[in-house]
Amino acid sequence: SIHCGLTYETCVSHQPHVKMKFTALVLALTFGSAAAFAPVAPAKASVKVAAAKDDLIALAEANTDALSPGFWDPLGVAEIDFWGLGQDGTIGYLRHAEIKHGRVAMAAFLGYCAQCTDLVKGEHSIAPYKGFVADVSPQEQWDNIPLWGKLQIFTLIGMLESYGEGAGMDESEYVHYTKGGLPGFYPSIKGKGAVTPLPLDLFDPFGILKTQSPEEKERGRRVEINNGRGAMLGILAILSVSKGLVVPPLDLLPIPKYDGDVMVPFSNDFSFFGHTFNRVIDWGSR
Repeated sequence: SIHCGLTYETCVSHQPHVKMKFTALVLALTFGSAAAFAPVAPAKASVKVAAAKDDLIALAEANTDALSPGFWDPLGVAEIDFWGLGQDGTIGYLRHAEIKHGRVAMAAFLGYCAQCTDLVKGEHSIAPYKGFVADVSPQEQWDNIPLWGKLQIFTLIGMLESYGEGAGMDESEYVHYTKGGLPGFYPSIKGKGAVTPLPLDLFDPFGILKTQSPEEKERGRRVEINNGRGAMLGILAILSVSKGLVVPPLDLLPIPKYDGDVMVPFSNDFSFFGHTFNRVIDWGSR
C-alpha cells in the first residue's frame, strides 16, 4: 500500500507521479500473477531471482482459471523499480502484496457476511464490548467499538504483520520475498511467545497441507489467488451497495445501508482534518 501524511487526493494534487504509481500498483495487485503460500521450508538467501519476470509470466499463463486473464501488464509495472528494490525485488513485492490483499479481502468478505447475521448483530446476554448496539450494520458495529478496543485490534495486526516480515528471525527461518523468498510465505508461530507459547500456526493450523502432493499445492496456490481476486471485487461491491450505489446483482440483496465513510475508520473517535474543515465551513457561513 501507499502511505501518505495527507489524504490521497491531497497527495496526488501536488505529486502527479504518485498518482501514476498508485494506478500502476492497483492494476498490478488486481490482475498481476502471484504464487501463494506453500508450507515448505523457505529458500536460502543465496537463491537468486534473476528470472523473476520469466517466472511471473509463466505463473500468469498457467493460471487461466476464473478471474485470471493470463499475463496482463499494460502499464509495464513489472519493469518498474519500486523503492530501489530492483526489478526482481519489485516483482516479489507485487506478488506478495496481491496474495496479502486477497487474504485480507477474503477475511473481510466472510466477516461482513457473518456480522450481518442475527447471531452476531442480535441481542447478547453479555455485551461483547462497551457501547454495543444491536441490529446495526457491520460498519456501525465497528464505529461503536471504543477507541481503545480499536487500537488493540490494530496493535495485534501490527504484531502479526511485523512477524510476517521476518522480525527477529535469521535467514535459516525466513527469506524476505524481495530477496528471493517465497511470496505469500508466513513463518511458523507455533510454540512462539515469551509467556504463553502459541499452540497453533496462523496458516494451516492443523497441518493439513503437509499431506498434499506438489501438484495439489500448486493448484491450491492458483485457487487462493483467484479466490482473493474475487473477494477483493466482492467486498468492494458490498461496500458500494451499502452506500446506495447500484451494483447488479448485489443491490437486490438485503445489504444494510451505511451513512458513514468506510475510508475513515476512526471517524467516530477523532479526525485530524474533518473537524478543522467543518469549523472553517461553519465559520464561513456565519
